[in-house]
Amino acid sequence: MSPRALFRRAALASALLLAFGACATAADAQTSPEPPAKTLAQRIEPLVKAHKGKVAVAVKNLKTGESYVYHADDVMPTASLIKFPVMIEAYRQAAAGRINLDSTIKLHKADKVPGSGILTDHFSDGATFALRDAVRLMIKFSDNTATNLVLDAIGMGATAETMVKLGCPDTKIHSKVYRRDTSVFPERSKLYGLGSTTAAQMIRLCEELKAGRLVDPKASAAMYEHLATCDDKDKFPRFLPEGAKIAFKTGSVDASRTAAGLIECPAGSVALCVLTTDNEDQRWIADNAGNLICAKIAREVFDHFQNKPETPGPASTVAKEPSKPQTTPGAPPAPGTR
Repeated sequence: MSPRALFRRAALASALLLAFGACATAADAQTSPEPPAKTLAQRIEPLVKAHKGKVAVAVKNLKTGESYVYHADDVMPTASLIKFPVMIEAYRQAAAGRINLDSTIKLHKADKVPGSGILTDHFSDGATFALRDAVRLMIKFSDNTATNLVLDAIGMGATAETMVKLGCPDTKIHSKVYRRDTSVFPERSKLYGLGSTTAAQMIRLCEELKAGRLVDPKASAAMYEHLATCDDKDKFPRFLPEGAKIAFKTGSVDASRTAAGLIECPAGSVALCVLTTDNEDQRWIADNAGNLICAKIAREVFDHFQNKPETPGPASTVAKEPSKPQTTPGAPPAPGTR
């Protein structure tokens, strides 16, 4: 065989091999399954385990039922997150005719307390406004003085009583803000500060809110709108896409950062609660580790449900790590309390 014929034969063999390889690659691409999507546990647990402090998490897609919990029944401090249940009680009493949200209340110098909000530093002694506006300030700006005014109107123990009826017996506000002397649960005040709850119970309240069952549909809609104005950008909203709709409340004290609410995802409304305490990072900055874990979990939850089919999800996922014994949080809230 001539050299030219040998060259042609070798070239033909190479071309056949290349063609066979390309077909095999295409076949493999068609038959190889895509990598499985991450579960909620795979998304959230690395963040929880990296956090230097105690964490509880609960997630539930209210349309599909898909959920995830981590230490969700552990009783934890709320900080100002407890103002969400206080708002529920105010609307419950308004519906029952016990209070009038449009009634006028008067601000006195003795009412003013430190911490978050605008009444203490920006409103004059003797200023008057509607009780409904005090509720708005309590949620939007986490106003501590406004919260105490609302508590004056509804009564100190009323919120806890209603939470028991709603199936949330561990959800309690213990005293007025910065007024430990008013505590109706002195031992819990020592353990948890302003208020206490569990992640599972906060999810229950969020689910009832979205379903229009907190008091009634009209009151639920009004409370949702209050929560949609919350001005804390350091927790849930921080890493969410621009325009993402969220209705939530948060809390911050030295050793604890908390957040709970509803994130409107493409695959349905998702209730999310993140509670942290005994945090090593107690800095009052946006990048506080407690703020960051709230923000990162919110983004993971949003991404998880971004392209999920709108069909019933799997059974609830429970973290396998055994529950840790309850620990005692630190001292009463610091002057920066939110």
